[in-house]
Amino acid sequence: MSQARLFVGNLSYQTGENELQDYFAQIGAVKSCNLMMDKMTGKSRGFAFIEFSTPEEAQKAIEQFHNKDFQGRAITVNVARPREERPPRSNNWGDRRGGDRGDSRGGERRQWQ
Repeated sequence: MSQARLFVGNLSYQTGENELQDYFAQIGAVKSCNLMMDKMTGKSRGFAFIEFSTPEEAQKAIEQFHNKDFQGRAITVNVARPREERPPRSNNWGDRRGGDRGDSRGGERRQWQ
């Protein structure tokens, strides 16, 4: 993972990618700015990844902006860590992953008389 890539957290949900990029461009050349969006709602998830041209610029951004106010919130700015492997998400159906949804006893259904 690059030392020039930063995690920026605790962003206002109204923050736009262009605003964020302009803010961090005060420090140096921003190579990329990726504001994370919720897939279902299309709204901001409140964090982003900023990549600078050099690790020195990224370090300066951490020193300048970590715990500082941006749009009414004290933002978190740290070197981004590699994404952790996570187990597959449960579908809350227990162990049943599809297939036959019939009688769980495995036989014909018995009619009660």
